[in-house]
Amino acid sequence: QQNELNSFLWTIKRDPPSYFFGTIHVPYTRVWDFVPENSKKAFLQSHIVYFELDLTDPYTISALTSCQLLPQGENLQDVLPRDIYRRLKRHLEYVKLMMPSWMTPDQRGKGLYADYLFNAIAGNWERKRPVWVMLMVNSLTEVDIKSRGVPVLDLFLAQEAERLRKQTGAVEKVEEQCHPLNGLNFSQV
Repeated sequence: QQNELNSFLWTIKRDPPSYFFGTIHVPYTRVWDFVPENSKKAFLQSHIVYFELDLTDPYTISALTSCQLLPQGENLQDVLPRDIYRRLKRHLEYVKLMMPSWMTPDQRGKGLYADYLFNAIAGNWERKRPVWVMLMVNSLTEVDIKSRGVPVLDLFLAQEAERLRKQTGAVEKVEEQCHPLNGLNFSQV
């Protein structure tokens, strides 16, 4: 039953109440039907909504992209062992070859093309830090490709908040997410 599901919603008892809702970075369509009504109701009744990051802000997206890059003049080929680099390159060639068959008719109907999508996800991969390449490779699966074009839950809720004219904000800066990941050494990655 919908009302028996764990809502991942915590209430901070004050007047008016505040809520804390745990999200996951997956296409919202995978989880929306499982978000209980109390969470949806709390969102609708709220006037101010804060997210982990402001994914509707172009600066945030630009800063996320920049923080993933290796220092100027370095390439992934310079930092990865040769065998891993070659395996990665072959895998990305395979993904690029397979992407047209992984895409849905709905994606094609919306004007998404496999080459465009591949470049949007994996473009400039040779300039990215290993940790970000690892995250990128993990998202280059058939299931993930089929859901591209559908916003992740955080972005969906941010877009809904804007549509409903709610005040929005973010609790973190890009640097607070990037620096810890960029600080991992190669063996940790």
